[in-house]
Amino acid sequence: MSRVQQIEVSVDEAGQRLDRWFRRHFPHIGQGRIEKMCRKGELRVDGGRVKTSSRVEAGQLVRVPPLPDEDAPRPEVPAVSEADAKMIRATVIYRDDHIIAINKPAGLPTQGGSKQTRHVDGLAEALRFGLDEKPRLVHRLDKDTSGVLILARTRAVAGALTEAFRARETRKIYWAAVAGVPTPQMGTIRFGLVKAGGHGAGGEGEKMHCIHPREVDSTPGAKRATTDYAVLSALGGRVSWVALVPVTGRTHQLRAHMAEMGHPVVGDGKYGGSSQENLGDGWGAGLGGEVSRKLHLHARSLSLTHPVTGNRLELTAALPEHMARTWKLLDWRTEDVPADPFEELE
Repeated sequence: MSRVQQIEVSVDEAGQRLDRWFRRHFPHIGQGRIEKMCRKGELRVDGGRVKTSSRVEAGQLVRVPPLPDEDAPRPEVPAVSEADAKMIRATVIYRDDHIIAINKPAGLPTQGGSKQTRHVDGLAEALRFGLDEKPRLVHRLDKDTSGVLILARTRAVAGALTEAFRARETRKIYWAAVAGVPTPQMGTIRFGLVKAGGHGAGGEGEKMHCIHPREVDSTPGAKRATTDYAVLSALGGRVSWVALVPVTGRTHQLRAHMAEMGHPVVGDGKYGGSSQENLGDGWGAGLGGEVSRKLHLHARSLSLTHPVTGNRLELTAALPEHMARTWKLLDWRTEDVPADPFEELE
């Protein structure tokens, strides 16, 4: 076992999640052990208790408790199968020496969890394309949400992109099919969000509840959240195609906000009850018939300033198969709508 260590965060490590920083210094320590050290207060930053998701900044001192020796058995990194490598490489929509962008498939988690062994972070091993290190995630999408996902190919670029997302210097536009037709057809949702209580796989622990803006400051754990929306097309009063811009980036923000309006995303069993058919009143995330029961939410485009070249990068991802079938069924054509319906208002 090692002794207690105090390690200073370097400039090029600033902005990293604590667990990722820790794994780079001590790759033989697993995620579960890191989380346990945080829960017990053994792993601290500048003397304070922290979470694994806390961000470290240059000059901070990380207290590291005694650890097993590095020659202790390390968990094996599962090899990426040839089929998975081919699949994830086929999702690449942009690549240069600094950045890789993929069109993340619906149903593929961004990162691993207790029951998730196949995810973008692990499959990124197949996206090295000649570099020594695998590309790093700098943001995430929900498991069932498809679309543009950025990975950085170097640590320096990862830091710059992470800061750009945190400072809201990127612009993300999502497309969704939602129950009913929002009124007015363009607007802003400002309900705050707070994690629901509950436990277990079927509990409410991973669900967000909306809080009225005036109650956010007085609600423990609540955070302010803002979403811009615009209706692009509609089929009577039953279903509409909307564009969504998450001004803030809270967990399940778009799904929770649309459900709070009474217009849940089609196929959203968590917030809209996917088995409840929408009969035109705007509630119920199931359309029935030939429409897929999968979530109809897609990160259509992302624009950002390239951290190395300084050029503006505009990335667009094609609809996943289940959404493309719905669009065809409803006679919605991507060429009929503006790339950014909010542009004229800015």
